[in-house]
Amino acid sequence: MSSPARFFLEGTHAVGDVVALDASDARKIATVLRMRDGDEIEAIDSSSTRYRATVHLDGAAVGARLIEALAARPASRLRVVVAQGIPKGQKMDFVVEKLTELGAAEIVPLRSARAVADASPAKIERWRRLARSAAMQCGRADVPVVAEPTDVDGLAARCGSFDLVLVPWESADPAPLRDILPGLLAGAAGVLIVIGPEGGFAQDEVAALRAVGAHAVSLGGRILRTETAGLAMLAMLDYAMG
Repeated sequence: MSSPARFFLEGTHAVGDVVALDASDARKIATVLRMRDGDEIEAIDSSSTRYRATVHLDGAAVGARLIEALAARPASRLRVVVAQGIPKGQKMDFVVEKLTELGAAEIVPLRSARAVADASPAKIERWRRLARSAAMQCGRADVPVVAEPTDVDGLAARCGSFDLVLVPWESADPAPLRDILPGLLAGAAGVLIVIGPEGGFAQDEVAALRAVGAHAVSLGGRILRTETAGLAMLAMLDYAMG
């Protein structure tokens, strides 16, 4: 039996509430899924509380009636933020979707010296919609934050709030990650992964991040594309943390 369709609700709620769904979700229920009043769904509010719910139709309005609070799913003990050098074209769409599936808590579009693309307000809003859709699809109880774009200096100012900052870099010491990750992750609760753009980081950018405590690490003998590197790094962290 397939799981019920999942929808996110703005704000915090309680059993018994009837909560209006946003326009895109209401349209999906009415025209794509062709649900009827009383059909079962799963709803997740802004506090990440999961509810068994039913569709509530009132004329043209579509809402969710919250029937029962469900047990919380175990949360990862590691909060991972990925700063992604902004790639050309629609590659960032793919990156946002896959980082969401892999559990990133926040995605930061990163401007850098060799990046040829930028992030317009329209792109940011698109990436936020994609993150929300991907979170519903993969069963997450939260939606990752897609932050406003920043540059390396702005990112460096945030590094002190993380227990560990990792910068995959082709010129890093080639020590295998399987050997060094356990020691680096010991006691860590918050990790920042910093991914360069298609042209890679400039030397001074890596130096600026290292100056605030970042560790430059190698992903092996092959140079990965920018849209692959963050996914590979996040998957490795998931594996290392069990």
